[in-house]
Amino acid sequence: MRRAVCPGSFDPIHNGHLEVIARAAGLFDEVIVAVSTNPAKNYRFALADRLEMARETLASLKGIVVEPVGEGLLADYCRQRGVSAIVKGLRSSSDFDYELPMATMNRQLSGVETVFLPAEAHYIHLSSTLIKEVAGLGGSVSEYIPRAVQRRMLTGESPTDRPAAG
Repeated sequence: MRRAVCPGSFDPIHNGHLEVIARAAGLFDEVIVAVSTNPAKNYRFALADRLEMARETLASLKGIVVEPVGEGLLADYCRQRGVSAIVKGLRSSSDFDYELPMATMNRQLSGVETVFLPAEAHYIHLSSTLIKEVAGLGGSVSEYIPRAVQRRMLTGESPTDRPAAG
């Protein structure tokens, strides 16, 4: 089985992410959408929220698994799960400059290759940071994010705020 991982913080997941994930699903038997947490970052959405939004949004795609990365190196995560490739979307040459050293290090640490997919032209400007900024200042971002994200951004709904079922 050819297994790949699409890692990211996905805070929030947006249509540019979805496009890259869908293309990766066409190249690999299984794609793990690995949601990460970096202690140095401030997140708009808790990890549980980001996982739920990704799962809800990607539920209709075959061969997609959403899970948290957890602690440690991505290279170790890939080795533990039998991942042969890391898939990263690139919007610009600055993305490539940022990603290339990590790709080289991941290959040296674990033998896992990185596959770069260029973003579609109509998603090149998208970033989670920009989406949060525009939404926070009252701008409309609905055309750039899936419904699961829209609902949470517009209403402030959070799975962690709801009472547990049962």
